[in-house]
Amino acid sequence: MRIRMLAVPVLLAATVSFASAQEGAKQQARETTQDVKDAAKKSGNAISDSWITLKIHSQFIPEDALSDSDIDVDTKSGVVSLNGTVASEAGRAKAIAIAKATDGVNSVSDNLKVAPAADMSASARAAGTKAGEKTRDVAGTSGKVVTDGWIKSKIASQYVTEDLLDKSDIDIDVSKGAVELNGAVRTMEAKNKATALAKGTDGVKSVQNNLKIDPSEK
Repeated sequence: MRIRMLAVPVLLAATVSFASAQEGAKQQARETTQDVKDAAKKSGNAISDSWITLKIHSQFIPEDALSDSDIDVDTKSGVVSLNGTVASEAGRAKAIAIAKATDGVNSVSDNLKVAPAADMSASARAAGTKAGEKTRDVAGTSGKVVTDGWIKSKIASQYVTEDLLDKSDIDIDVSKGAVELNGAVRTMEAKNKATALAKGTDGVKSVQNNLKIDPSEK
């Protein structure tokens, strides 16, 4: 009888411990889920491929190591490809590090080439830019060379902080200063805002807005 009585407290203690462990696991799962949700909402956008692309581009703008770079970011199922040119190996390393540290990125493919700033500037002039003009190869208000990659990054940096563009799915293409917007936004006001921000960016010559309006965009 005494053995049975002693076994009861032990059993109760084990039950309580198991229940506590279960509750702890549930709490951890809830916290993990919330962390994922918080990460997805850091900029007010869901972590889609287009959001990842915009977010990476937006982080390139303030980086001195990426001055005079012309980088294009492509994202598919969380896999990021970096294409274009950077002015130094330090710039290449910084671009890769930024991409890898961005929420939602699964892996990064580095296709960047190192090209001195002087070479890139000469290439831009050969494409039809006149020296001294404030166009795509001349520094704008940021003091950095305005390449197509810089334009894309600058537009992206404005999109990720604009409340009207929350939960949008926007793809930005830039060719010789001509901007093309594709994807979807939730309202006409958002579509107009996307156009206005692009047009107000240094180096932009024209904007073609192909954005569709989809109120259900998440």
